[in-house]
Amino acid sequence: MNNWNDNEYGFNSAVQAENELSLQRYVAAVMRKVYGKMTMGLLLTAITSFMVLSSQTLTNLFFANSFTFWILFAAELGMVIYLSARIDKLSTGAATALFYLYSVINGITLTPIFLVYTGTSIAMTFAITAGTFGAMTLFGYLTKQDLSKFGSFLFMALIGLILCSIVNIFMHNEMLDLIVSGAGVLIFVGLTAWDTQAIKRMCAESDSSMVGKVATMGALSLYLDFINLFLYLLRFFGSRD
Repeated sequence: MNNWNDNEYGFNSAVQAENELSLQRYVAAVMRKVYGKMTMGLLLTAITSFMVLSSQTLTNLFFANSFTFWILFAAELGMVIYLSARIDKLSTGAATALFYLYSVINGITLTPIFLVYTGTSIAMTFAITAGTFGAMTLFGYLTKQDLSKFGSFLFMALIGLILCSIVNIFMHNEMLDLIVSGAGVLIFVGLTAWDTQAIKRMCAESDSSMVGKVATMGALSLYLDFINLFLYLLRFFGSRD
């Protein structure tokens, strides 16, 4: 009787281990899609910025007046809100196309940084950002610690960061700008780890029909973390022409 129970226990353990291994493989496959889409988004942003920068006609078209820039910025904000709110209604292809379109528009709005900072300092900051982002997303993916408890704090800190940034547009206070930049780096370092774990959890809970949409939303979240981390680090490491 004891032997039979031991065998049954061993069988159940083996099945459970196999199920866990299958889940890990499934999550890893979905996460590869997330990182793949995120990387494609970053490439589209970089290519778009380079194309606009290389064409005087495009530069004049988008930056001849500030009104055009604000229209593009509003379009970006609207696309993020729309994609987040309507992801369940959109097809996988439409959601992915919207994310890539956002990446292209963001490439246009980011073009001025190439006019303000030297290429060398931008490349150095990008490398620092990639290393920091890589370390934090790896931590978020591998850690056994539950990071969800930090979500509310990071969200409130992000709201505070946005408000301080808006206030400083009018104040032009260098000390406040330095504080905001440092806080921005810390917040998006934390968000990178938090978002990665949240995306990993979403992957584990999603079925095969939702893989594409989960990958797109995950890619958008990590893309935003990367871009914002890069912009805040650029304030510290960027050298102006």
